[in-house]
Amino acid sequence: MSEPTERNIANIALIVDDYQRAIEYYTQCLPFELVQNEDLGNGKRWVRLLPTNSFGAGLILAKATNSEQQLAVGNQAGGRVFLFLHTQDFWTDYKSMQANGVCFLEQPREEPYGIVAVFEDLYGNKWDLMQLN
Repeated sequence: MSEPTERNIANIALIVDDYQRAIEYYTQCLPFELVQNEDLGNGKRWVRLLPTNSFGAGLILAKATNSEQQLAVGNQAGGRVFLFLHTQDFWTDYKSMQANGVCFLEQPREEPYGIVAVFEDLYGNKWDLMQLN
């Protein structure tokens, strides 16, 4: 019998209205770094961001190109928390993100699994900033 094949989610597409605006927000207000930014022609780009010091899944910024996609900008999860940003230093990241203008929707709270606070990104997508126990 063969060994099980390893699988993981490599990237998540995030619909945005403007590549440059999104790159600036995610790299200046949130702890992300730009790892790829390739022109694919016809106004399309391959823009990949990773949380700093991360080897997990990344964000692929996908520019909305029609009215249906425009409606999804900021609401890819129907108003629920969409993405989960794990950290090993919650308070440092929380304070830095606050100082950079990130909108937290609640005060940090202790849960059985760790510390968490919900924030909105540039577009209104909801995220959890979490430090697991």
